[in-house]
Amino acid sequence: MPSIDKRWLRGLTITLAVSVSPMAVQAQAPADADVLSNYADLALAGYEDSLATAKALDVAIDALIADPSEQTLEAARNAWKAARIPYQQTEAFRFGNPIVDEWEGRVNAWPLDEGLIDYVATSYGTESDSNALYVANVIANPDITIDGAAVDASDITPKLLRDALQEAAGVESNVATGYHAIEFLLWGQDLNGTEAGAGERPFTDYSSADHADRRSAYLKAASTLLVSDLEEMVGNWEAGGAAREALPELGISAILTGMGSLSFGELAGERMKLGLLLHDPEEEHDCFSDNTHVSHLEDARGIQNVYLGKYVRVDGSVVEGPSLSDVIAAKDEALDTEIKALLDDTMTKMEVMADRAEAGEAYDQQIGEGNQEGNAVVQAAIDGLIAQTRGIERAVALLELSDVTIEDSDSLSDPDAVFQ
Repeated sequence: MPSIDKRWLRGLTITLAVSVSPMAVQAQAPADADVLSNYADLALAGYEDSLATAKALDVAIDALIADPSEQTLEAARNAWKAARIPYQQTEAFRFGNPIVDEWEGRVNAWPLDEGLIDYVATSYGTESDSNALYVANVIANPDITIDGAAVDASDITPKLLRDALQEAAGVESNVATGYHAIEFLLWGQDLNGTEAGAGERPFTDYSSADHADRRSAYLKAASTLLVSDLEEMVGNWEAGGAAREALPELGISAILTGMGSLSFGELAGERMKLGLLLHDPEEEHDCFSDNTHVSHLEDARGIQNVYLGKYVRVDGSVVEGPSLSDVIAAKDEALDTEIKALLDDTMTKMEVMADRAEAGEAYDQQIGEGNQEGNAVVQAAIDGLIAQTRGIERAVALLELSDVTIEDSDSLSDPDAVFQ
């Protein structure tokens, strides 16, 4: 019997294995538990990065308070901007998770009536029918009255901000804590309307200006609270943490609820379309700093992150694992491909908007009345968010989930109501 060339036999075996593998092997969906575990790991990494950058901001604020100057104020502003990048990517974890949603107002509530905190321009006005504390100016006034009760504000502490001032008198726009309170204290009011320019608070507000010591105390108290709040949320996503432990009951619906609600009602509607309809620079998320283009871009990135099950950390390392994309692909590969394309399209349109802002036309200018080209850029990003929401809804239908509720917005569904 002639001998058989074993190298030829091995080659035949490999060829046969390759030729039959597409028919023999089908994409298998990861277990929901594995997808949720990776989702929790993404959340933990995002909040850890948010905490690290908030601590860096706190250090920069200490330097500003210790030695107020143009340089230390600019360094604190840059640290604030850096801190926004990872935090905004965590907003996709918000709407599907009650623990996160109930906490979020402490750190990212917006808009705020800044007259509660500090001095404002005369154009701001002196009273509001909906807010008795519209110009309370706690920095200038150590004694204030809230709901008829005297409040001792002689010492500006984290406890005063949290317990007495945050949403004081039950008014949501009385925002005393979080990123936007700090933003106001670093930039001051943006009085430029839809013209170029952000807030122009002088560094002397922390040295020679009236109430500089109390302003410094407020800024430090707000920064201290931001760090402690983020420490709490990191703990919620660590092993045994409340948010992680809640996931098995919330299920995959939590991911889709977060993606859909942030895409549609919150970002496309309340944060973008409303301002575009009104052409109002006050309807701008990071309105004091003109950093809104970054916030919107990173929100969109966060939505994409949770779908793909992948997050690029501040240090460049990557956290990734089983994803919702894998689940959808196993059931309907075409739909998964479509959703990924929609998410990519939104990111492309957001990047056009952001690049335009970085080139000199800030977001509040882009939404300005009469700026047809700028308006069209913002509308394109809104359209991308709406389209990806329709893809998310198809994923919900494919998985036959009955407990996913996507938040709506009058700005999108009933624009006439905005003007009533």
